[in-house]
Amino acid sequence: MSRASVLIVDDDANIRQLLRLYLEKEGHAVTEASDGEEAIRAFKAEPPRLVLLDVMLPGADGWQVCREIRKVSNIPIIMLTAKGETFDKVLGLELGADDYLVKPFDPKELLARIKAVLRRTQAGQDAPAKELVFPGLTINLTRFEVAYRGKRIEMPPKELELLYYLADHAGAVHTREQLLEQVWGYDFFGDSRTVDVHVKRLRGKLADSESLGWSIRTVWGVGYKFEAG
Repeated sequence: MSRASVLIVDDDANIRQLLRLYLEKEGHAVTEASDGEEAIRAFKAEPPRLVLLDVMLPGADGWQVCREIRKVSNIPIIMLTAKGETFDKVLGLELGADDYLVKPFDPKELLARIKAVLRRTQAGQDAPAKELVFPGLTINLTRFEVAYRGKRIEMPPKELELLYYLADHAGAVHTREQLLEQVWGYDFFGDSRTVDVHVKRLRGKLADSESLGWSIRTVWGVGYKFEAG
C-alpha cells in the first residue's frame, strides 16, 4: 500500500502516540493536532489523505472541524468518540463523516477501515474509467467526481459510491441492508438510518432530477432504486 498521510486529532496525547505507532508501522506519515483550531491549521498547511477526528475537543469540537474540512475537501474522515459519550451518527453523516469508531477500539479494526477507505480514494490511474452518464448527470467512480447540470458537485466518498451503485443497477430495488452490505461493506458497522441519511443528502444535491428523466425513488416497505427512463 502506498504511503499516505494521516492527521490525528485528539486532545489525549497517549491516544495520539498509540495511533501514531500503529499507523507509522503500516507505513503512513502522521501529523498530530490536540485541538480543533490546531487541526484546521494543520489541515490547511498540509492536507492529509485521511483524518482521524475526535468528537470531544477543546475549543472547536470535532463537528466544527468536520464542517470546515468539508467546505474545501472530500477526503475521508473517521470520527472517534470515547465509550459512553453521546455520538449522533446521523449528525456525523449529515456533516459528511465517512465512519466512526468508539474508543477503546481494536487497532486492527481501525487499520482495516483506513485501508478500505484509502483503497476507494486511490483508484489506479491505469484502471479503466468507471463512469456512468445520464441526462444532466455524470458519475466517475475512478476520479471520484460527479457533475450535475454541467457543474461539479462535491460529494464525500460514501455518497458518491452509493449514487454510483444505485445508478449502475438502475431499475433494481435494493433494501437498506443490501445497500449497507454492498456500499459500506465490512468496514462499517451502521444501521439503516445510515442509508436514509445518504439518500437524503443525494436528493438535496440532485434536486429536480425528475425533470431530466431520472431520480432516486423510495420503494415503501422495501428500500430504494435509481429510476431512469
